[in-house]
Amino acid sequence: MKDNKLNKLALKAGIFYIVGQLFIRGLTFLTTPVYTRLLTRAQYGEIRVYESWLLIMVPVMSLCLFRSVDRAKYDMGEKYNGYVSCVQTLSYFSIFGFFGICMLFRPQVQKLWGMTDVMFFMAFLYVFGYTSILFMQRREKQMMRYKASIFITTVTIVPATVLSIFLIYWGRVHGYLDKLVELRIWGFYVPQVIGGLIVAVLLWKQGGKFIQREYWKYALKYSLPLIPEMLSIQIMNQADKIMIQFLAGYDYTGIFALGTTISFIIWIVEDSVWNAFLPWMYEKISQGETADIENPWMILMHGFGILSWYLVVLAPEIVAVLGSKEYRMAVLLIAPMVTGTLLRFYSYIYTAIQNYYKKTAYVAVGTIFTMVINVILNYVCIIRFGYMAAAYTTAASYFILLVLQGYLEKKITGRRVVSLKKSVIISAVYLALNLATMELFVLQWYIRYGIILAVTVLAVKWILPQFLKVVKDFKK
Repeated sequence: MKDNKLNKLALKAGIFYIVGQLFIRGLTFLTTPVYTRLLTRAQYGEIRVYESWLLIMVPVMSLCLFRSVDRAKYDMGEKYNGYVSCVQTLSYFSIFGFFGICMLFRPQVQKLWGMTDVMFFMAFLYVFGYTSILFMQRREKQMMRYKASIFITTVTIVPATVLSIFLIYWGRVHGYLDKLVELRIWGFYVPQVIGGLIVAVLLWKQGGKFIQREYWKYALKYSLPLIPEMLSIQIMNQADKIMIQFLAGYDYTGIFALGTTISFIIWIVEDSVWNAFLPWMYEKISQGETADIENPWMILMHGFGILSWYLVVLAPEIVAVLGSKEYRMAVLLIAPMVTGTLLRFYSYIYTAIQNYYKKTAYVAVGTIFTMVINVILNYVCIIRFGYMAAAYTTAASYFILLVLQGYLEKKITGRRVVSLKKSVIISAVYLALNLATMELFVLQWYIRYGIILAVTVLAVKWILPQFLKVVKDFKK
């Protein structure tokens, strides 16, 4: 009865979480055609580079303490809310410290980051606000609740999206063409900052604790080793755009960023499903039922592998919708980018298991090693082969990350929850399939669509019964 209750709760929370995340994060994808037509290619590239810097700043300046919320649920019990509010305070102290240091060297920092005054100060306000939202989202996710998380994300992202588009359009109409980037930043980030600060107050009110040495020690011990891991992952995710900006210019960054947006389609679904799957998996591990994990995970691997293929085979149409003719070269980037995102998703299972057993330092070693390889390959290959090479080097780096984290999982925890051999074979199959699919772009559209139809029939016949079996087992 306990297992049945857990599965029903996980299924209900997971479905609502996935639907909510698909809607909210899907706005990024749906608004891309608007941004690419209202902004120049260089301005679009500048905005995406700015976003890359923010994604690097958040985990570093908050000391990655929000990551400890996942594991703390199993150690804190009824003190869980107090733990979350207390550790949030520590994150804010850290962000204030980083802000003070950056203010001392502000001219140099702004030059390195390529930010105006508005972009610089808004970046720090966003780090404060978004850190609180991350604390709230992770707490609600581990409690298998979804309403509060979906609500706060919706009331911040939707107004932010609408306001940013309005301000860009207003700027174009009134001749502020050189201020469109800053107008977008004002419109998109102010609602999120306000929402994040409201969430911070609510977390403090619900937890009732601001400072407690015991909680801070627990959080720092768990999270500090994760900073290199999170930083490495974000550098792997964002370094390509930043390096292309420095080595080739914002114009090519815009093309590359559009390709990244298309790979973001599969990431939206992957991340949403993963955030629904993770609490259920942790509960299974805590109950000693790890044998139940591999089969549904393999189904997810194949499901997302097929989804990645659809994005590759439909790349010409997707690029035409999202961008203008100026972005047509992005078609050649989709296969390696989408596959890289897929391989990153495959590696999640191994890092999550290491995190559960609090082996966070070892997780960091693997990701740092892979990040260094990625940065070196990016630099060498961008100079030698051009900006498109960054898509292939990143995909190769994620394959290395998958193998390395899978090896470390068995080496460190002494157990193998999901077969690494199977993961490598599945990864190699979809990598080869997606790259080979690029050859279909030279064929007539109706031939390509005939192949898509045939694959759809096979996928429904092969994957759907297995998926239904997983759901049936879940209901048991």
